[in-house]
Amino acid sequence: MISIIAAVDRRMAIGYQNKLLFWLPNDLKRFKALTTGHTIIMGRKTFESLPKGALPNRRNVVLSSNASASCPGAEVFTSLEKALESCAEEEEVYIIGGASVYRQALPLADRLCLTEIDAEAPQADAYFPPVDPAMWQEKSREAHAADEKHPCPYTFTDYIRR
Repeated sequence: MISIIAAVDRRMAIGYQNKLLFWLPNDLKRFKALTTGHTIIMGRKTFESLPKGALPNRRNVVLSSNASASCPGAEVFTSLEKALESCAEEEEVYIIGGASVYRQALPLADRLCLTEIDAEAPQADAYFPPVDPAMWQEKSREAHAADEKHPCPYTFTDYIRR
């Protein structure tokens, strides 16, 4: 099972200067709850953006064109294909970014776990690839209003491949 997990704004923006666009504690909690105990695959820049390096209680896999890239606590592969080949059949895999890894993984994914943020980030330089409604069916939706910890409304939406 290959899942893609991302937080996107109204324009499908996901980041700016290798940082998340919005700080949503419930999104981070959901990310941790879904990915803990599973494999996470990310690009090198996403790995470098993690404040404390490799995420605990997960198999961290980093994609880099440089096979000898130093990513402490993570396994490095030179392609998404090679990384996925290293995963066991029953392993749950989460693709966690960035934009180019999402683009490569979208045709292979079984599920999308999106946090859809009802706002537009003032600046963005990384975007999630277009999601074709003919290919994806909404499975669940959980809407949340803005509150003291969350500056804008957001929805946890899961999609499965048709």
